[in-house]
Amino acid sequence: MSAVVYEQREVKRARYAVAAVFAVHGAVTGSFATRVPWIQDHASVSAGQLGLALAFPALGASVAMPLAGRVSHRFGARAALRGLLSLWTLALVLPSLAPSLATLCTALFVFGATAGMSDVAMNALGVEIENRLGKSIMSGLHGMWSAGALIGSAGGTLAAHLGADARLHHALAAAVLTVAGLVACTWVLDLQPAEDEEPPPRFALPPRSALLIGAVGFCAVFAEGASLDWSAVYLRDQLETSAGLAAACTTGFTLTMAVARIAGDRVVDRFGSVRTVRYGGILAALGGLMIVLAGHPAVAMTGFGLMGLGIAVVVPLCFAAAGRSGPNPSQAIAGVATITYTSGLVAPSAIGTLAQLTSLVVSFALVTVLSCGLAAFAGVLRGADRDRPKISAPSTPVAGQRS
Repeated sequence: MSAVVYEQREVKRARYAVAAVFAVHGAVTGSFATRVPWIQDHASVSAGQLGLALAFPALGASVAMPLAGRVSHRFGARAALRGLLSLWTLALVLPSLAPSLATLCTALFVFGATAGMSDVAMNALGVEIENRLGKSIMSGLHGMWSAGALIGSAGGTLAAHLGADARLHHALAAAVLTVAGLVACTWVLDLQPAEDEEPPPRFALPPRSALLIGAVGFCAVFAEGASLDWSAVYLRDQLETSAGLAAACTTGFTLTMAVARIAGDRVVDRFGSVRTVRYGGILAALGGLMIVLAGHPAVAMTGFGLMGLGIAVVVPLCFAAAGRSGPNPSQAIAGVATITYTSGLVAPSAIGTLAQLTSLVVSFALVTVLSCGLAAFAGVLRGADRDRPKISAPSTPVAGQRS
């Protein structure tokens, strides 16, 4: 077997391994989200205190994500991902153990920090594999994250329905997901730094290119967070639907996002990142307009579906573009991830505040405007299509460099 054929097989195997890592990462999020009511009761916190505590994961992620590049440089990409992913899966048990607001905030800070660092590490490896394969895979990887989140949510829903103690549920889930993550990490690329390569700084501001890319990601994640957290409320309050139909709208939006991401790589390979995001922004804006003008639940639900289709591949393409925007992919990806995490934190409260001052219709008019921003500024993602040479000769993988 030639060295080229062997490397091709190794990279393809690494692709499936990273896809499994994305699914494990998403499953932790889904497992946690479904047991938040139990965690609130166990910690004896009010709705307002819970809202404060739920800001700490994003805070922890924002502080810790810049460290991911240095960890990968110190230990190598495979060992770093194995360790960081294990910390994330094991951190699932912490929130359910918290007996008070202070301990809950601390637990969620650690929870978010481990989530963010493993997020950066797995996205950096995803970009490297995409470069070597010479075709888009990032959308599909994020689709696997969504699929994992759905599986984790299903397990959490079943545990909640059975009245299971979240401490036991999360301990079992953490054990299973840790083993699954360790097995998956066995086959990811083992990137190592060059002997003369300087380690990245512990903390550094993201490059300007990452800020521009992150702004596009901000718009997409804002629309996603608004739709996930407020679509059911919109149908219930504005269109006076039943609770079941309102919940079905949120589920439909989530499924639309997952399916669109899994299928998105073919679209990106055919039309390119810029055109995909530009037309996606137009589609999302059309969906937002339908939501704002809806007089019937079916119209609003269709609008949320179009919103999900339009924004589904934006964040994966932002990570892909960031990974090619400079000499330090992990630093650029960390910068974009920090911006998108911030957007996910800001969106639900911003929508609620604006709705309280005006109405939910006005709130989703803002989402529609931000969706137009995707179409207007899609050009900054041009780097997501650049330098994707397929494997043509054996090479030694080096962290921070691309074949």
